Amino acid sequence: MHEAHPASPLIEGNKTYRQVTDEVFRPTESKPPRAWFIAIAITLSMLSLGGWAIFNTLTKGIGTWGLNKTVGWAFDITNFVFWVGIGHAGTLISAILFLFRQHWRTSINRAAEAMTIFAVMCAGLFPIIHMGRPWVGHWALPLPNTRGPLWVNFRSPLLWDVFAISTYFIVSAVFWYIGLVPDLATQRDRAPEGSTKKRILSILSLGWNGSNRRWTRYETVYGLLAGLATPLVVSVHTIVSWDFATSVIPGWHATLFPPYFVAGAVFSGFAMVLSLMIVARKVMDFEEYITKAHLEAMAKVLLLTGMIVSFAYATEFFIAWYSGNPYERYVFLNRATGPFKWAFWAMFTCNVVTPHFLWSKKVRTTPWILFILSIFVNIGMWFERFVIIVTSLHRDYLPSSWTNYTPTFNEAATFIGTFGLFLTLFLLFCRVLPMIAASEVKGVLKNGDH
Repeated sequence: MHEAHPASPLIEGNKTYRQVTDEVFRPTESKPPRAWFIAIAITLSMLSLGGWAIFNTLTKGIGTWGLNKTVGWAFDITNFVFWVGIGHAGTLISAILFLFRQHWRTSINRAAEAMTIFAVMCAGLFPIIHMGRPWVGHWALPLPNTRGPLWVNFRSPLLWDVFAISTYFIVSAVFWYIGLVPDLATQRDRAPEGSTKKRILSILSLGWNGSNRRWTRYETVYGLLAGLATPLVVSVHTIVSWDFATSVIPGWHATLFPPYFVAGAVFSGFAMVLSLMIVARKVMDFEEYITKAHLEAMAKVLLLTGMIVSFAYATEFFIAWYSGNPYERYVFLNRATGPFKWAFWAMFTCNVVTPHFLWSKKVRTTPWILFILSIFVNIGMWFERFVIIVTSLHRDYLPSSWTNYTPTFNEAATFIGTFGLFLTLFLLFCRVLPMIAASEVKGVLKNGDH
């Protein structure tokens, strides 16, 4: 008979509950290091550049972008789909892995949930700007109609995006906040008596006192919200895929798009989580909380979704050939050999070749290699959206209207600005709130013991 070996502990260092509290809350109670101020100065500069670009767009119009009559969508929708995808890993880690009782999620779920909210905020900027008249953007919201016979076009993909993004943001924010309440109460109790910080935390912690009754209700609500958030992982990016799949443009109208976009979103989202967690665990001295086992588990998800995305690419090319449709065949031939072949092969290299390195356990457990691979995946997933959008539009049915697309500095600055917004909010989050869910980590602290 084989003796059952205990599982490896999820948290290293034989931590006590007191140690977990002190170490997790230390960054929120100490003065930020000089490197943090340098980092946030850089991200604020990026954010300022993006703010200037958006102001320039609002005052001068969409003509500041490189769009034309043939390519009506480009950088704006590419970046929108990219940021929505980044936000998917947070909901997957928090909701789906919680329902499947995957305890390794406890060290990374708080940061992943915050990342989701910040990414959705970045994504939401692009439909607003793309409206052309964002000062009437409230028309797209589900408000009482006071405009007589004037209604929004419910067949517009722009409207679908508004509903998808607003729903996703609200549910994700509520889910994140509810999970934060026990740790907010701990912060409240550790804050100096009579301080403004203590008064603010007393309000935000909703009177939490750690009683059994509170914990029972908390777990019930958290489970219900996890069940509510789980369909969002599938539905939100499915709706985003309908922006393309419901059209008649070759390369877009495919029933493959909903599952393909969902898998791609989780793929890019986990890559971003890996990128941030690898840096954060080193900089914030959380290597005993976010262990190599956690990184390997995320790498395995990255490998799985990478294989799904690779299969989707192969399916697209096969169906284009098998359909016998000359327009469909030409789109995919043009992607691989046309003016934007450099973008296609960059996408192929990053998304199809790169994940195969993750078959090696040594690669999956080596942080610096994982960091490089995750960056390549994010680059590849951005190029995927660019290839899907631009290469399907710049060569349409009429050769007389064929044209190329070149992004302007204003478009690039807007994209840089969204990274500035995302990273600024993440840096502030790491210093103001506990990046690791201390209350959940304590629940798995002795996991693996006899």
